Amino acid sequence: MAELTNLESKLGEVIGLAMAAQGVTQKVTKLEDVEGDLTQTLERMQQEAEEAEERATEVAGTFEGKKTAILDEAREVMQKATEMMQDYLDRAADGLDGFEFLTMAEAGEVGHWEILKTLNERARHSGVQELVEWGIPIQQRHFEDARQGSLKLAAEEDPNEIA
Repeated sequence: MAELTNLESKLGEVIGLAMAAQGVTQKVTKLEDVEGDLTQTLERMQQEAEEAEERATEVAGTFEGKKTAILDEAREVMQKATEMMQDYLDRAADGLDGFEFLTMAEAGEVGHWEILKTLNERARHSGVQELVEWGIPIQQRHFEDARQGSLKLAAEEDPNEIA
């Protein structure tokens, strides 16, 4: 297997997180108390995660002889993220739990995209540059949408109810 540079490895991580985000949004959509505008937000996030995966995979193909290794990295990251989701969102999980997890996941995803951008400031790969310029604002919005969804669901909770 080809050895990856830090930039290539981070690109793989971004792809893997986009893959995992698709599963997370599907899972959270099915949780109790997730309806209406929250469902619409999750559907948009899922579609944008699919597009992020496609765009980043296309960029991975521009690294000669490295696409397979980058996608192997992506699958490994997706597996780890999916395992974390399964641990966090057990059978008793409700919509608030789902949005809390999503808030953590989206914060991590924003961080990975920003790190990819920073690494590329020296590497100057035009495909990565275009990708991060497109993706970072979307990831920042995803984080804010997840945070707002968490706060909306928390506001509906009875603070004195036994958990």
